[in-house]
Amino acid sequence: MINVLVADDELPAVDELAFLLGKDARIGTIHRALGGAEALEILSTETVEAVFLDIHMPGFSGLELAKVIGQAACPPVVVFVTADDDRALEAFDLAAVDYLLKPVRTERLTQAVDRVFDLVAQPSTVDEVELITVDQGGVSRIIRLDEVRFVQAQGDYARLHTAEASYLIRVPLADLEQRWADSGFLRIHRSYLVCMQFVTALKLGSAKPTVSVAAADLPVSRRHLPTLRERLQATRVRPGA
Repeated sequence: MINVLVADDELPAVDELAFLLGKDARIGTIHRALGGAEALEILSTETVEAVFLDIHMPGFSGLELAKVIGQAACPPVVVFVTADDDRALEAFDLAAVDYLLKPVRTERLTQAVDRVFDLVAQPSTVDEVELITVDQGGVSRIIRLDEVRFVQAQGDYARLHTAEASYLIRVPLADLEQRWADSGFLRIHRSYLVCMQFVTALKLGSAKPTVSVAAADLPVSRRHLPTLRERLQATRVRPGA
């Protein structure tokens, strides 16, 4: 189990997040702090593997606290929790592993804990996940490559589909195919690139082969079918009839 610290200047927010974290069996002791100064005091006396920080706290913001934390010899993993979606660039510049928007959903929090737990167990993987800058409604955001389930070509652009939303980036699908090949992505159609770990069902023996990624059924072209079969054999995954 991992010990965590929750810091926010609003007590209800601290209590709510602590309650949600307490439902996860992987979480041990949950320390609570009302503000950045109290959080820093706790960090100086307690062993904490991860901190969940609000960004906007009077006197000592979450971003300022993260900078201080980052100077430690073995700093805890940082997750930002905020009502603002426009500070993601700054957050990831400070090596935050995730950025949660309030109100925090249980499913999204579980994903963040998954990442925290993996990084605590294998800290060398921190820099291995590519971060992607996307634009959503004129606001720049950061998403992680391991959030992308599949990619759809749209002319000279590509639409990245995650569990929560889709984002348009100005990069051709062919470029992403080469760039992300070593990250588990495979071209299955002239218009689709899929992350194989998110494939939930396969139907390759019919007249119109498809793969399922979450609720989306994506076509597999005859041209790309042999490569897909080779990948499935290599990973010992048996396609459906």
